[in-house]
Amino acid sequence: MPDHAAPAATSNRDASHWRNDGSIAETIERSLANEAAIGLLYDSHPYVVVMGTPADIEDLAVGFTLTERIAEFRDIEKISITQTDEGLLADILLSPRASRAVSLARRRTLESRSSCGLCGVESLRDAVRPIPRVTHGPNLTHSAIQRALAMLDSGQALGNQTRATHAAAWADANGDVRMIREDVGRHNALDKLVGAATRARLDPREAFIIVTSRCSYEMVEKTAAAGVSILVAISAPTALAIEKATAAGMTLVALARSDGHCVFTGAQCIVT
Repeated sequence: MPDHAAPAATSNRDASHWRNDGSIAETIERSLANEAAIGLLYDSHPYVVVMGTPADIEDLAVGFTLTERIAEFRDIEKISITQTDEGLLADILLSPRASRAVSLARRRTLESRSSCGLCGVESLRDAVRPIPRVTHGPNLTHSAIQRALAMLDSGQALGNQTRATHAAAWADANGDVRMIREDVGRHNALDKLVGAATRARLDPREAFIIVTSRCSYEMVEKTAAAGVSILVAISAPTALAIEKATAAGMTLVALARSDGHCVFTGAQCIVT
């Protein structure tokens, strides 16, 4: 980062709080999630701009590189993060071998919104590409899934403060959450989590991921690209997400709430 301080993840704003019981509106102060433009560059060449929470930017850069299948972690030589008047820039320096492959990666031609996983992709072929197969991961009990859900619920510091962010959690076979990342964008939260776990050298073959969003097929694709074979989502999956999970050999659990969950694919990996 440059000499001046990095932008904060939250800011406070006043609001007039009205209640439907007819009481007089009162002025309150709310903590809000900040959203900033984050440019990702490879070898100083612009690649994409995402809108996200201005925190854990190095995790985002690593995770995006991996889940978009742009390069492997070993090919990331350096990440330089700078702040500008317009937002943040993360310049990812790749090995010469990987740099040649970037031009062949899925290209983006415009900024990505916080809710969009494929904004700016140029062709239908790039949008829905073959998904990588995953290796067999841990066998989970239903209670381990519920344990991780409870830990995620209490561990969302930014979400509990602002009620405006998504979260992604990395959990082990016992249901113990090892790390959580949060962002206003669900794809960003997952990318940050994958980046953080990879930098910490956590083994994807011994883990499962939980996301607090709906389970679209991009979330399945990013999880598979990270080498994690089990994805748990709090909201419902799309039909294409189920198809992609099946093609990848993944276990997909969704509608995961405090009172239970639904197993859509890979039920053989969930034991009683």
